[in-house]
Amino acid sequence: MRPQWPGRHPVVLSICFEDQDLKKIRVLVVDDSALVRSLLAGIINRQSDMECVGAANDPLIAREMIRELDPDVITLDIEMPRMDGIDFLGRLMRLRPMPVVMISTLTERGAEVTMRALELGAVDFVSKPRIGVVDGLGELSTQIVDKIRIAASAHIRRARPSVAQPQDNPERLPMTLAGRVSTEKLVFIGASTGGTEAIKEVLTLLPADFPAIVITQHMPPGFTTSFAARLDSLCRISVREAVHGERLLPGHAYLAPGGKQFRVDRSGANYVAVVEDGEPVNRHKPSVEVLFKSAARVAGRNAFGIMLTGMGNDGAKAMKEMRDAGSYNIVQDEASCVVFGMPREAIAHGAADEVLPLRDIAGALIAKLNTLSDRFRV
Repeated sequence: MRPQWPGRHPVVLSICFEDQDLKKIRVLVVDDSALVRSLLAGIINRQSDMECVGAANDPLIAREMIRELDPDVITLDIEMPRMDGIDFLGRLMRLRPMPVVMISTLTERGAEVTMRALELGAVDFVSKPRIGVVDGLGELSTQIVDKIRIAASAHIRRARPSVAQPQDNPERLPMTLAGRVSTEKLVFIGASTGGTEAIKEVLTLLPADFPAIVITQHMPPGFTTSFAARLDSLCRISVREAVHGERLLPGHAYLAPGGKQFRVDRSGANYVAVVEDGEPVNRHKPSVEVLFKSAARVAGRNAFGIMLTGMGNDGAKAMKEMRDAGSYNIVQDEASCVVFGMPREAIAHGAADEVLPLRDIAGALIAKLNTLSDRFRV
């Protein structure tokens, strides 16, 4: 017979919760440098909520350690002996998808390869310093452990084949809008962790005559040029980094340059890009808050707001300001997000008109524009 307790036992309950809280994030470090492995292990082990359970100097050793140690997160270098990090990541995400944070040296080629790593399913990346590794990694320690924590809670999916060129994909949405859309319309997109693939999925489905799109994706300097070039090669619209003072044109998407603040302003009848070296906002530069505030102020009811996957609350308050000013806002749903932080905050602030799976966002935008096309025509 089950024992009959005379009442609640808060001490027992608190012990149970403490046991749950003691579960640490188990991290495997994969890097060919013994110094870097040691430094990363030290950074990880100094955190109360994580531990380095192993360190491997090449992917083949890492493969065996994954089987043996079952880590929660892997940190992965790109250039390593026997098998490079990209090949290893591709195989890992096909066979045993798990959270990966790339920690690699920033070079021109490195930026392109890092974009490929994100396409393959890496959650995020940190740029490893080329010189002064000890001091450099020490300065990056907060960023490294923050990204490991985010990765540990991310939704990881099995890697999919790369997106086909627009003309090769018969399942794409209409190649043109139903009516001529006013140049007054602007689409504002904000994203962070997981956002490179989410942005790609939305933009590759849009027709060439789509209204101008402005995008803030949390990214450091050196990576947005490669990201914009990759998107431009895949999309019907033209994609480029935003240039200060340029006119924003239909059929084009403009990406906030890494390390700069990006917003929209008016010059006569035209929208123009404002790119400046402002202060971080919500710890970010570029910040979604900065871009979305300009949408509320400058575009009002001519704006469409899109909040995609990302950690934190950047842009949530400003997206509510956009909606109050008359914009139509779509937020990515939890099931399709890598990290549901920014979309969750936008919903909590009352900023969303619709909450949709990522695969439906482009179609919803096109449908909305076509439904309102009579009002949009010039």
